[in-house]
Amino acid sequence: MEDLIHYVWKHKIFPLEGLTTTDGKCVEVVSPGLHNFDAGPDFFNSKVKVDGVMWVGNVEIHSNASDWFRHGHDRDTTYDSIILHVVGKADCEVRRSDGTVIPQVVVPVPQYVVDNYQQLRSADISPRCGKVVSTLPPIVVHSWMSTLYVERLEQRTNQIIERWHDCGKDWEQTFFITLARNFGFGKNGDAFERWAQSIPLAAVGKHRDNLLQVEAIFFGQAGLLDDSCPKSAPKDPYYIRLKSEYKYLQKKFQTTTPLWPIDYTMWRFLRLRPQNFPHIRIAQLAMLYHEGRLNFSRTVELGNDFSAGPLNQTIDRANSLNPQSHVDFDSFASYLQTPVSDYWQTHYYFTDDESGGEPLKTKPMTHLLSKASIDIIIINTISPVLFAYGRQKQLDNLTDAAIDIVEQITPESNRIIKDWTDYGVVPENAADSQGLIQLHNEYCVKRNCLRCRFGYEFIRNTPKLLFEDK
Repeated sequence: MEDLIHYVWKHKIFPLEGLTTTDGKCVEVVSPGLHNFDAGPDFFNSKVKVDGVMWVGNVEIHSNASDWFRHGHDRDTTYDSIILHVVGKADCEVRRSDGTVIPQVVVPVPQYVVDNYQQLRSADISPRCGKVVSTLPPIVVHSWMSTLYVERLEQRTNQIIERWHDCGKDWEQTFFITLARNFGFGKNGDAFERWAQSIPLAAVGKHRDNLLQVEAIFFGQAGLLDDSCPKSAPKDPYYIRLKSEYKYLQKKFQTTTPLWPIDYTMWRFLRLRPQNFPHIRIAQLAMLYHEGRLNFSRTVELGNDFSAGPLNQTIDRANSLNPQSHVDFDSFASYLQTPVSDYWQTHYYFTDDESGGEPLKTKPMTHLLSKASIDIIIINTISPVLFAYGRQKQLDNLTDAAIDIVEQITPESNRIIKDWTDYGVVPENAADSQGLIQLHNEYCVKRNCLRCRFGYEFIRNTPKLLFEDK
């Protein structure tokens, strides 16, 4: 019930006249304030008139007035700034830590709000609010999707900044780990992150111009040069060369930055397409690293080039014939399109004549990343890292570029997007589809409908027959 009181207070779903405190004083709510989702008072900077006198301060909300004491607010000076206690039931008088009485007002929750809220939370369709969303103006829908996408970027920024601290504030290492994790494409994400954390880039960088040594370190640190690994090939000439080179580099680095491989059992192969095998992804990363095609410095450079594009020379962005011409999507994509070394053009993993493994491919392939894979890496790596760095350094051109590049990618196609599309919510680009994924994960799955803009529309005015079959 307390959540619903929050809802009706935040959106002022209560009589605007005739509201009084428990001791009979007239109350006018000028502004409910800003909803605080962290510790402390529930609403900041609220404005209320009590008997014509304007009060500006914080508001606390409880189901019962006695919850004030149960939560210990009467002993906490943080709550001395409360100007009004909003409750569903005033079962006692409340006081600040200095003993002064706090005005209280009972705000009843309309029955239709209770009914709609219960109906919304108990529905077993997905999305539960789909039919009401289909009645909303497109500008409302797309505005909420944009907000959700930025919220998703903010979450990823926090994760990247935390990783940056773990990497000793080294942006190159942070970028490499983030990129590697997303090369796992979900199933092997954790293994790739652990693998990337095991690679000392500062030391490995001295061998960057030698692809054989780069691959030796990369595959060795992945535990894939261990003869006990099911995907090993002890008699394969290239495997033998890599293993020999890796042992040499281990000895070389042992006094400065020892190389300790991860456990090869971390890798997952079940129900993976061969082109998604860890061996192929590591070979792709090795070539990217060897050629220096895509790293943190290059990513920031590309981001700066975007912000210096022709659009910034126009006066009115809204009237530009091509409002995204300052972002060159192909520039980012081209840096990810690198072939693998010769061995991996005919292999999916290490094999030899006696391995009993999958036969060699008869036709060499470069194993270039697909367009869909490139889109995912840009969405999950390039954009968030640019946004995180731009936010930390207060570089608006980079945060704008981070969003612009995703707005040029076609919407993702998955079950979540299809569910919303069935109700007429059609994403225009990947930023919109990312917003819908954020909506599903952080609001729908968690039944956090009271914080959702679509949930607000549903609860305040639910159409009839909302849950009939489509």
